[in-house]
Amino acid sequence: MAGSVYRRVLEFKQRHPGTIAWRLRSHSAVVEMHLNPDEEVLYAFAAQKNDNPLNIVNTYVVALTNKRILLGRKRILFGYFLNSITPDMFNDLKVLGGLIWGKVYIDTIKEFVTLSNISKPALREIETEISDYMMEEKKKYGSNDKRDD
Repeated sequence: MAGSVYRRVLEFKQRHPGTIAWRLRSHSAVVEMHLNPDEEVLYAFAAQKNDNPLNIVNTYVVALTNKRILLGRKRILFGYFLNSITPDMFNDLKVLGGLIWGKVYIDTIKEFVTLSNISKPALREIETEISDYMMEEKKKYGSNDKRDD
């Protein structure tokens, strides 16, 4: 479904215009390029991937699919960055509301992802979407755990 990520990011940006984000079409194309045929985009938003509120040039598009979380960024001249977080790698989610913008921290087994310069009213929506999805997916992984008592 070409354009589904971009369409959802635009909807997010219209609901939360205070979020700092640039070049959404280019960044969305990176995520869309890496969607698997059986993958469906459930939710998408944009944010800066850094912990510095003054650094506003690292816009990423974040897409929650029925399989994983994808973070994509198109570089200015050539190439791109893509991160994929599967439910089994997800540890925790932390939300921080600041004076003007907020941050979302995604803790995984391998890295700590910081998404910043997000409109404060968007924080609750992002937290709900990611938490609800991950809790459902974790149940599937948890049922496979066998412990010897």
